[in-house]
Formats: sequence, C-alpha cells, structure tokens
Amino acid sequence: MSDRKVVLITGCAKGGIGYEYCKAFAEQNCNVFASDVPQRMSDLADLQHEQIETLELDVSSDESVAKAVDFVMSRCGKIDILINNAGIGSTGPLAELPLDVIRRAYEINALGQLRMVQGVVPHMVARGGGSIVNIGSVVGKVPTPWAGSYCASKGLKDYDWRIYKNFKDAIAERARASQSGKSTDATVFARHVASRVLSSSPPKTITSGHMTGLFNFLSWSPLWVRDLFFTKRLMKLNKMVV
Repeated sequence: MSDRKVVLITGCAKGGIGYEYCKAFAEQNCNVFASDVPQRMSDLADLQHEQIETLELDVSSDESVAKAVDFVMSRCGKIDILINNAGIGSTGPLAELPLDVIRRAYEINALGQLRMVQGVVPHMVARGGGSIVNIGSVVGKVPTPWAGSYCASKGLKDYDWRIYKNFKDAIAERARASQSGKSTDATVFARHVASRVLSSSPPKTITSGHMTGLFNFLSWSPLWVRDLFFTKRLMKLNKMVV
C-alpha cells in the first residue's frame, strides 16, 4: 500500500472549485479520485495527471456512493481524506419555489454530504483515522435574501423575507453574487485548502476567500445590522418605486 494520502473528491466538473481541489491535492503528492455525476464526466477529461483517477459518483444515490467507495477501496485499500464538495444552487422566493427544487437542494447539499460521510467512515474507523472536509458556505452562518432554499440546505437556518414582488433583478443578482469579478481565484483557494488539510495540525474549520471577514462579522452582528447590509447591498430598496 502506498504511503501517499488517498483523497476522494466529489463534484469535480471543470469550471468548479472541485476541479481545482483535484489539481491542488495532486500537487501535494496525493492519490486523487475525482468524481462527478455521469452526465458531467466529460468535464473531467482535462484532469490529466498520473495521480488523478476519475470515477462516476452521484451523491444523491446510495448505490452510486457505495459503488464509488468500494472502487477506491479496491484500488488503494484506504481513503484518507474525503472532500465533500458536490453541491447545487437554489435561488428564488420560498413561497413560489417548486418543492422539487427545494428537495433537490437538500438531497445534494445536505443529505449528499451525510451519505458520503456514512460511506467512508467505517473504512476510516477500521484504519484508525481519516479526515472529512465538508465544503460549506458563508450563507450557512448568515442567510441571504432570495436564497432561502440554498441557505437552509447549507446551514439549516431559516431566513424569512415575506415581500418579494418586483425583486426580479435583485434575485438574479443574488444568484450571481458569488461569481463576481472579485471572487477568490479557485486555484488559489483550492491550494490553500489542500495545504491546510494536509498540515500536521489541520484546523477544524478553514475559512478563506473574498468577503469572508465581512460575513464572519455579520454572523456576530445584531439582526438589524444584517438587514441594513442586505437592504443596501442586494435588495436595492432605495431604487424601488412605491
């Protein structure tokens, strides 16, 4: 059995941060298993590295998770690190968002992570250790407007915005918020996470990226401060015509 760390990563399609995690951990001399749903496997074709292997994995399927974990175990005999990265977005007013969309967000973002944890933990316990990295979101701490379904799936916290008519542009802006030009470069972020996870004393929580400090501050702020911030930043109420 190789001394290299074996890393299983979910949600690795090109263009996402999972793709960059794969390269970052491979650069750290790990054996990486990059996974995604069958229909997105072609997006993993560019992950050309002798220490990266790709496989199909749908975190919403018990059978798929079990099959993927068994595959990695058969190849390496261990799973040292699980990077629970797979996730989907879900934006819109909760009063009108189709329940199937909300269920899907929970199935992938919440239950998907738990399904993976349950899949690898028995093998980690048998070997006496392992690391599980659950990729979260700042909105798990500070819920944002027009993303109640996504926020809840990431942090199990509600956010009650009752008035949403005429906010089409604000909802669209919220959906694009994390993709702005000031977003932290995925390669930089992935390398930072990989180095921290592989350190001799990995932290329980890794917080990094554009606006992280602001959201940490907001998580400790009174509710009226958050309301004021989002009103000016996202809701643009001052531009509404009453």
